[in-house]
Amino acid sequence: MSARDTLVTCPCCQSRLEVDLRTGQVLKWNRPSEIDETGKPILREADWDEAAGKVKGRLSGSVDKFDANLSREKARSKDLDDLFAKAKEKVEKRKDRDELG
Repeated sequence: MSARDTLVTCPCCQSRLEVDLRTGQVLKWNRPSEIDETGKPILREADWDEAAGKVKGRLSGSVDKFDANLSREKARSKDLDDLFAKAKEKVEKRKDRDELG
């Protein structure tokens, strides 16, 4: 929880809400049965599995993004080499034309 968030207890159902103070958006919500005696959410194995799945998804997405950017950079290098070669040819043609003229 950051400094921009606050915990609120619903007066009707006693659920705990974590609310973003800037936007008013509810970030987390826990039923009273999902909170232990210290006021912290009770974590189930399914919660851990879901979190692990999100992390794996982010990691695999990162590898894909890295590979895509690497291939784009390789193509960019080739494109720049082609542009340089064309500019060099253009300069040589001008030199030839100026020498003849």
